Amino acid sequence: MIKRFRPARSKPAAQRGAAIISALLVVALSAILVSGMLWREQVQIRRIENQRLLAQAQWVSRGALDWTRLILRSEGDTSAGITYLGGVWGVPIARTRLSDFLGQIGEVRAQEGGATYISGSIEDAQAKFNLRNLVSTAVPGALTLNIQQVQSFQRLLQLLGINGQLAKNTALQLRAGLRQSATRFQTAANPTTLDPTQMQGGAAGGGNYTDQPGLEDTDENAPVAPLQMTGVDSLLDVPGFTPDMIARLRPFVTVLPTTTPVNMNTAPAEVVAAVVPGMNLSNAQAFVARRETVFFHNVGDVQLALRGAGVQQLVFDPNQLDVNTSYFLIHGRVEHERAEVDRTTLVYRDALTHTTRIVWGRDQL
Repeated sequence: MIKRFRPARSKPAAQRGAAIISALLVVALSAILVSGMLWREQVQIRRIENQRLLAQAQWVSRGALDWTRLILRSEGDTSAGITYLGGVWGVPIARTRLSDFLGQIGEVRAQEGGATYISGSIEDAQAKFNLRNLVSTAVPGALTLNIQQVQSFQRLLQLLGINGQLAKNTALQLRAGLRQSATRFQTAANPTTLDPTQMQGGAAGGGNYTDQPGLEDTDENAPVAPLQMTGVDSLLDVPGFTPDMIARLRPFVTVLPTTTPVNMNTAPAEVVAAVVPGMNLSNAQAFVARRETVFFHNVGDVQLALRGAGVQQLVFDPNQLDVNTSYFLIHGRVEHERAEVDRTTLVYRDALTHTTRIVWGRDQL
């Protein structure tokens, strides 16, 4: 039997095969690296585009805010000393294409606003019960509980089906937070704290409050000072409040930088029944229904309307009621392609000069 032997492969052929495999590996590795670089570059470009769109949306939001402030100032000039729901400021803006506003200033700019939508509304912040009123400055440098306001907040809690005893806890928490604040002595002009013996019509279920800390309310000796209240959500720091209670209180309660009266031209029936001692909810609803036909021009009109609604004895601090507003909440939303800016801004309008300034702005998540 004759055996055949295959000739051995030469070294140059083996080297050529290894070179081809190495070249393929290098090409594959290069393709992976290049694709990774292109992907990172695309992500970076997308991020820059998003930042540009967000910046543009924020500038549109600032422009809309300035426009809203102009409306408030113009409204103050035409209706000095009176803020009522029938004013121009109370008309909300539905979701509207920005080009509808820019169409009168050029076709090019109108096309730029074709993918941008704005919407918003103005809310009277003094139509709600201001928790800042729970603490007043009877004498310079002293923070005391306002007995009448604590009882008003207690009545509001009870009208909404919430434990009224939380009113005092809220006042103590607010006072403890204000003691650590640099703005703790900011108050409205001519603050007034009534003598508790002069008040009638206290809320049911107790109301023996004191403006001096006792054994149960030594908040100045607390090991950790509570945070200052900046909004309704701050009530979650008060023991006894739950998220469900906060949701019920949100339409009727606010926290403003200074003590403020309630605007009786815009306040809902629940707030009216709370701030006027001896007034029930049905009488307050009749009061609000009468207000829809003719708004009030001064506090004297308010007192006459309260008597017409069934309140016989008016025992309250007239400085806590008003027909004008200085604080407004501006809710604005801007949609610019992929970017969205949803912001709430608190604006203060001076009662004499009608100039406005921004107190704070918060983006809604």
